[in-house]
Amino acid sequence: MSKRHPTVRAQGGAAAVPAHGGAGAVPDDVQRRLRVGAAAAAVCLLWAASAWTAGHLHADPALHTVALFLHLVALVVGLGAVLAIDYYGLLWLLGRRTLRQVVDFTTPLHVPVWGGLAGLVLSGVMLEPDLSSGLTQVKLGLVLLIALNGVYASTLHRRLTAYGDRRPPAPLLTRGAASALVSQAGWWGAVLIGFYNTRH
Repeated sequence: MSKRHPTVRAQGGAAAVPAHGGAGAVPDDVQRRLRVGAAAAAVCLLWAASAWTAGHLHADPALHTVALFLHLVALVVGLGAVLAIDYYGLLWLLGRRTLRQVVDFTTPLHVPVWGGLAGLVLSGVMLEPDLSSGLTQVKLGLVLLIALNGVYASTLHRRLTAYGDRRPPAPLLTRGAASALVSQAGWWGAVLIGFYNTRH
């Protein structure tokens, strides 16, 4: 007759795991942190690779024009999706939408956000940015900040999804609001610097 091992529940209501820490058992919170860490490391690696490539790539005028068009398209797609997400979050704060409605509406928008950001980075590589410029370096830093904040925002979104229409705890809401502010500051800061660089 088989014996049923006692179980303990991980903090935050995670799935039960063997109390004796059976072979290969990894708590859900540890798995989540590992996934976030791996995603953040991948973002940093890709960001560094794109910055290095931008400093060594020389595009002809035709390719530069195409890259500029794609850059603007990616900006419209990415920033537009970010604005839609934050607008729906504001509607929830004003009591005009339920949390479930906000989550259901914003979940598909993460794809155009990441697609727009990826498009900005790839097309920006072909625009031959002046990496010796302080403003350009700030813009690159903002792009990295946006991407890392996006990784963090994705984990917050998954946690908010678990609450359904119940009000999440205040600390989680505070982190969500801070992430939204960082996102807006990063996107608009990069836009303004990019506009300034095209004029000088």
